[in-house]
Amino acid sequence: MGAQEDTGFSTRQVHVGSSAAPASPRATPIYLTAGFTFSDLDESAAHFSTGSGFGYTRTGNPTVQAVEERLASLEGGDQAILVSSGQAAVTVALLGLAGAGDHLVVSEHIYEGTRGLLLDNLARLGIETTFVDTDDLDAWRAAITPRTKALFAETLSNARNHVLDVAAVAAVGAEHGIPLVVDSTFTTPYLLRPIEHGAAVVVHSASKFLAGQGAVLGGVIVDDGRFDAAASGHVFPHLVGADRLGGASYAEKHGPRARGAYFRESVAPRFGPSPSPLNAFLIGQGVETLSLRVERQSANALAVARWLEGRPEVERVDYVGLPSHPHHELGRRYLTRGSGSVFTVTLRGGLEAARHVVQSVRLITHMTHLGDVRSLVLHPQSTSHAGRTVAERERAGVFPGTIRLSIGIEDIDDILADLAQALDGIVSATRAGDVREVVVL
Repeated sequence: MGAQEDTGFSTRQVHVGSSAAPASPRATPIYLTAGFTFSDLDESAAHFSTGSGFGYTRTGNPTVQAVEERLASLEGGDQAILVSSGQAAVTVALLGLAGAGDHLVVSEHIYEGTRGLLLDNLARLGIETTFVDTDDLDAWRAAITPRTKALFAETLSNARNHVLDVAAVAAVGAEHGIPLVVDSTFTTPYLLRPIEHGAAVVVHSASKFLAGQGAVLGGVIVDDGRFDAAASGHVFPHLVGADRLGGASYAEKHGPRARGAYFRESVAPRFGPSPSPLNAFLIGQGVETLSLRVERQSANALAVARWLEGRPEVERVDYVGLPSHPHHELGRRYLTRGSGSVFTVTLRGGLEAARHVVQSVRLITHMTHLGDVRSLVLHPQSTSHAGRTVAERERAGVFPGTIRLSIGIEDIDDILADLAQALDGIVSATRAGDVREVVVL
């Protein structure tokens, strides 16, 4: 107890034990603290002027930093910024590039939450969006205006499983000094590293495959560290111009790391989607088995997709790992380790067939999530794509009889047996007039 042995009860209950013996744990320590102490005034001043060390968890934390370094390395990027959710990752990345009066060109096949962010929230801030056919390079090129600040797309579309030609779309943006931002949640850095193909920024919902257990929320932004002030400075004056006090610009201070530094120093801490150090720890634990899980999930998904394609109850299977998929060859070029584990199946019996399956599976879980070690199922028309028109849903590959599967790591025979018993009951269920409602999550 040392110097505190003569202090009062209330003082000792707060201070005693705070100076534990130094140790070197093998697992990443959890620094579950709001702030950090400074040794003297000069150290605190240096932290606020240069960002050195740690002062407050919203701006940096050792547990968070350890996970960021790991994710940047796996993604092949320069630096990673961990945030509180995948939606926060997309928001920080786009707000780090665009502001009032600016414009984005976006694939029409994106997550509904991102679509709503663009149409409802960023639009109110004066940021306009043009949606284009992901496969049409001429459409990407034609949509670019002098106000365009970024191109945005997902590596694998939900629900058609279309593959983004990352190199081709990135090249279109590079013609104008505009970065390609890619949401790579479905593919993870184990299956695809977009930066290696020309993407400038990669985002993930770390809640999915990276964490793997469905226990925590998190998101990550990975920057390539290749910002070229000469080629892109005219597009991003906030990165090449003096700060509001007349000080050096981000480009002058950080060189090719300017864009990532701006995400980290100006956008993420000020909008405040800080990750909990505990969540960061759990994401880091999940990442340690990422390759093992994704390899198994991809193998299981391919087996399930092949099996489903031969079932009489199934009208179509939209899985890029199948030769029947229109993007199969493109997938083979980009996805050499596997085709992922999330895909859709459209049943011949329409809504009633889909209703029966999601309510009849026993092993597979009916919930809003994906990338879990457990196999999951969802009905997109009534959930994830409920806010789209019929025409928009059909372009995305979502019909009344469509269900989305996220295949887990269970024994493949058990997954197939569960689907078999659910499919076997479709005819009798529809004949009996099963009209129970699918729960909209």
